[in-house]
Amino acid sequence: MTGGARVIGADRAQLRWEMVDLDSQLAGDHRARVVWAFVESLDLSAFYEGIRSRDSQAGRPAADPRVLLALWLYATLEGVGSARAIDRLCTSDTAYRWLCGGMPVNYHGLADFRVAHGDLLDKLLTQSLTALIAEGLVTLDEIAIDGTKVAASAGRGSYAKGKRLAHLEREVGERVAALKAELEADPAAGERRRKSSRLAKAQELARRIAGARKKVDELEAERKQQAKTHAKEVEKKQAPRASTTDPEARYMRFADKAMRPGYNLAVATACDFVIAIDATDHRNDSGIVTPLIERITASTGKTPERLLIDTGCLVQDDLIDFDKRWPSMTVYAPPQPDKENVKPDSLRRRELQRRKEPQVLKDWRARMASDEGQDIYARRKHTERAHGRMKNRGLARLPVRGLLKARCVALLHALADMLLRAHNMRLAQAS
Repeated sequence: MTGGARVIGADRAQLRWEMVDLDSQLAGDHRARVVWAFVESLDLSAFYEGIRSRDSQAGRPAADPRVLLALWLYATLEGVGSARAIDRLCTSDTAYRWLCGGMPVNYHGLADFRVAHGDLLDKLLTQSLTALIAEGLVTLDEIAIDGTKVAASAGRGSYAKGKRLAHLEREVGERVAALKAELEADPAAGERRRKSSRLAKAQELARRIAGARKKVDELEAERKQQAKTHAKEVEKKQAPRASTTDPEARYMRFADKAMRPGYNLAVATACDFVIAIDATDHRNDSGIVTPLIERITASTGKTPERLLIDTGCLVQDDLIDFDKRWPSMTVYAPPQPDKENVKPDSLRRRELQRRKEPQVLKDWRARMASDEGQDIYARRKHTERAHGRMKNRGLARLPVRGLLKARCVALLHALADMLLRAHNMRLAQAS
């Protein structure tokens, strides 16, 4: 077969001792090293406080939160959002193996870590923001707040109305009761394990259907409240529905004008950095601004000088409230355009109403009518760049279900975007 040629062939049955130096296999300027340096600079003491394995107690050591956080940040920058995919990469990819450094990981632990530390991830984002402000890379002279829609992990077929949900709830309840009775009556261990698995799945489905029923009740209450002021518009809408897959996801209109299940992420940016982010179920951007401003001022101790927001983010009462709470902050948001071709009586009433407005509203209208105000507001579009970077890394569709988990994923994306942008800015300054 070899034609008489002498070769050294493959011998896969031979046992070998191999010396592997992980550090030499990764370039000195590799992105994984940037992520690790960033994670090492963070105060992760709160993560370690939650670990039950202690020096004075018996038990298996826990996985290092520093390594798990670094894996998720690096995977986020690489556009990998699956815990199972990271688990596979930790055995086949050099960068992931270098980050692990021999620490064993599994997809279940990775998935649990991602969604279990929402508040701590928020504190890390604040911690990083404070460091960047001290370094001079970020200032709060001007911030922009806008909402961006992300698709939920729920299909159209999972949505049901109240009657359908009640029927499903009865069916699943009967199924759970029957499985419990079978489990108690059957002594066989193997069969018990299989029935336990089926029971757990049925109970999970029952919890999701109960959550969908609760969401429908909330939407119905919201619908009745809206009917008090917009009765004709509410009558045209369909009856409230909720998903049995992700009960907290709502049907929203996306930028492509399509209606699909999703969440609305409220994003605050400054100097093209994402400085605060939150996940909401609001169909529009109304009500997303105040919570973010409160969070930014509370965490940094500073009030933004200029706030750039879209028309849909506020009503006139918000401007009055902002002036009372943060008088040093100037708001740039275009007013709703006036109706044209109105009757003279309507025009006179409008002018009379404008003359009676509070001074803060008069100043706002004058500010937005000026060329300087328009030029400043035009910079609000820069927030779309941060949205685009995060969505290009996989945030366009959430891999998790539920509002709290969606917030955790959004915070990881914001933290990853912040560390990489800061690194690039430092390189640019150095060169």
